[in-house]
Amino acid sequence: MVNFVLLKKIPMDKAYVKSHIEHGINTIEFFHPQSNSLPGKILEELAKEIHFAGTHDDTKVIILQSGGDKTFCAGASFDELIAIKDEKEGLVFFSGFANVINAMRKCPKIIIGRIQGKCVGGGVGLAASVDYAIATNKADIKLSELAVGIGPFVVGPAVERKIGVSAFSGLSIDATTWRNAEWARKKGMFSEMYETIEGMDEAVYRLANTLAHSNPEAMAALKKTFWAGTEHWDVLLKERAAISGKLVLSEFTRNAINKFKTKS
Repeated sequence: MVNFVLLKKIPMDKAYVKSHIEHGINTIEFFHPQSNSLPGKILEELAKEIHFAGTHDDTKVIILQSGGDKTFCAGASFDELIAIKDEKEGLVFFSGFANVINAMRKCPKIIIGRIQGKCVGGGVGLAASVDYAIATNKADIKLSELAVGIGPFVVGPAVERKIGVSAFSGLSIDATTWRNAEWARKKGMFSEMYETIEGMDEAVYRLANTLAHSNPEAMAALKKTFWAGTEHWDVLLKERAAISGKLVLSEFTRNAINKFKTKS
């Protein structure tokens, strides 16, 4: 039977990023009360935790997960998007997504994604950037950026790399339609899919325990081969962040975000 790593409970009305290392498994968890959305502070802390885990000798493998049992990640925080006043602030905010993706890309440790629920926008980018994603059948995905006048520019390279140009184009263009978890599995976003959270967790910790006893040098070398050809992403993703940072200031985007906020 798998021995699960239990993280210290924190009041669920407060956003956080936390990590816990046990038996070589570093579990990094993020949470936000608004469906695990991603304000700048969470993005900053996530990038730091992933970078640290990559340099920590006691860490053999990483599990990336979010709190709660519904939405994995709702993407960018609408509150912060609407508060952006100029292109400089826009670049800083969207660079937060670039920094997290690049931290995951450059981390020498294999990252397992525990995807328990829906992924939207930047959440799809996170799921695409882990090295091995294990999901439930509730983990539907949607790239909603175009619906609010932006476009998935920063997460696009990660998503396209994982599922291919055609599937990524379809997700990007049809920005209001959910693709179910089975679609995501068939396209390569998810490596495994389970009907229950319990089944998913068994699979996550089975794999994590196996990797924790594998050769770290072999895993680091293997991960380099996975990400070959992405060495230019430090520059590319910042350029993409600048595009989003400019578009978020448009009247169209402001109105669209306000409409979404009103509905929610």
